[in-house]
Amino acid sequence: MIIEVSRPGPLALVQDLGRPGLAHLGVPGSGAADRSSHDLANRLVGNLPEAATAEFVFGGAALRFEGAAWIAVTGAPAPLTVAGRPEPPNTPLHVPAGARVELGVPARGLRTYLAVRGGIAVAPVLGSRSADLLSGLGPAPLRAGDRLPVGDLRGPFPGAGTAPVRDREPVLGILPGPRADWFTPDALTLLTARPYRVSQDSNRVGVRLSGAVIPRARRGEPASEGMALGSVQIPPDGLPIVFLADHPTTGGYPVLGVVRSADLAVAAQARPGQELRFVKCHT
Repeated sequence: MIIEVSRPGPLALVQDLGRPGLAHLGVPGSGAADRSSHDLANRLVGNLPEAATAEFVFGGAALRFEGAAWIAVTGAPAPLTVAGRPEPPNTPLHVPAGARVELGVPARGLRTYLAVRGGIAVAPVLGSRSADLLSGLGPAPLRAGDRLPVGDLRGPFPGAGTAPVRDREPVLGILPGPRADWFTPDALTLLTARPYRVSQDSNRVGVRLSGAVIPRARRGEPASEGMALGSVQIPPDGLPIVFLADHPTTGGYPVLGVVRSADLAVAAQARPGQELRFVKCHT
């Protein structure tokens, strides 16, 4: 079965769980920016978590299904129609053969995920179907006219109902990082004292923030070292960057802290202009 991209919207990518374990070769992890929404979409249609989904930034997409399929749409709640009929998010939906699926612009959040039963079966690169915008690995961003094959998944359909999904507070729990000694003793207190605003320059590599400048206690920069997902790197201008899925494998700016993995979906769904707040945590 084939899905034809009629309109990709501002940015549409194929994503799965990425390329973990290859950082020593300089290969970024990549994968779905909002892993929890990707996983939920797959679970609703009976896929394993590693099945590839489509990740849409600011919605605005249209797809034509050449054959009948089951889909689920999760993440940023964009208005959704199937064959012209409004449908709810976070629930399995049947798409008749030849039908068109359209996404509007989400009222909140940034990234919407569409899973199809069987998974999007584009050719894998280094074991993953994820598009990595930093390295250029994986499939290119989707364009009008692209034809996406769907995998063949047999067995009973899970028959799930609508999944209860609650809105998350724009709060990122942060653990002390490996280079906290590069900053003044009150750096974490300053970081958590008041909200930051998401910059227009944010992307899948990292969420750039504007707000209180974090002061350094040392001059220069540390030697380049490995970077983890969720690292809060502080460049020379003193404004934090929260690393997301396409972050580089190494970096030369000191890391003040690391966002806990449970809150990375909040960072991935933060829109430009939105406020985010850091809170200290211990686990």
